Amino acid sequence: MTSEVTVSNSGANLPKPVYKEYYWLRSFVAGGVASCCAKTTIAPLDRIKILLQAQNVHYRHLGILATAVAVKKKEGFPGLYKGNGAMMVRIFPYGAIQFMAFDKYKKIIRKKIKNSEHIPRLMAGSMAGITAVIFTYPLDMIRARLAFQVKGEHRYNGIIHAFKTIYLKEGGFPGYYRGLLPTIIGMAPYAGFSFFTFETLKTAGLKHAPELLGKPSSDNPDVMILKTHASLLCGGIAGAIAQSISYPLDVTRRRMQLSAILPDSEKCRTMFQTLKYVCMQHGIRRGLYRGLSLNYIRCIPSQAVAFTTYEFMRQALHLN
Repeated sequence: MTSEVTVSNSGANLPKPVYKEYYWLRSFVAGGVASCCAKTTIAPLDRIKILLQAQNVHYRHLGILATAVAVKKKEGFPGLYKGNGAMMVRIFPYGAIQFMAFDKYKKIIRKKIKNSEHIPRLMAGSMAGITAVIFTYPLDMIRARLAFQVKGEHRYNGIIHAFKTIYLKEGGFPGYYRGLLPTIIGMAPYAGFSFFTFETLKTAGLKHAPELLGKPSSDNPDVMILKTHASLLCGGIAGAIAQSISYPLDVTRRRMQLSAILPDSEKCRTMFQTLKYVCMQHGIRRGLYRGLSLNYIRCIPSQAVAFTTYEFMRQALHLN
């Protein structure tokens, strides 16, 4: 994957690594690993979030901590990680495509818009998020269905069985993309503001406090990167801001994904129908923003770990 060349400089032989081969592949791996680390960190919180968002009959009357205790009591400790296998299958390509696409889109947009740093970041982040969603949405659908199941009421026996069942009973291939529109609409601001906030904070930090917040990259001393604590902080702030903006559409997406196995499925067929129904039945705070406090608890460390791990992987795979 890499090679070295020797450059002569005043009689001294200086090895200089050339890391241009397979750049896209290394970028792909870096994004995938970063996202897997982030999601594994908060997998139990993800399960609880899905149960609360979709008003599961066993847990809808409970709060966050009470739900966690109830899940552990009813399904055991592994119950907190239900659906995580499908999550890992989905999240590696999702994160890989998103981070790789962000770098590519940012370079392209910068060539078109040369007098602004903010617009390319926001646009590239949104486009990268949408690209990743389109490619990996069926896996997210499967993961949501598996995570929503409770012990003793299994409709799907695993990832492959879920794929077959949805295909046969929910209209074939289109069944895998139920809820795609609100996902894309929600992902555009989420990914856009997430990347935009992190990149903006990173640039500002390295510009105004380089000695306090920055350090030279191990693979390229000419490039400054954030220290670990600073990267975690910037990633956490980015996640909180992005989540606040896009959360109602995330709730809508989950309701549409799970509509086929919910008793009120007829009222959650389209995005606007679902938004209206959730508002009328549960209100804004208890409906569209139900589980938001949990989402802050999960998205802040998740984004912090994702961005920080990606920065580390960029060094390890010589992407700087």
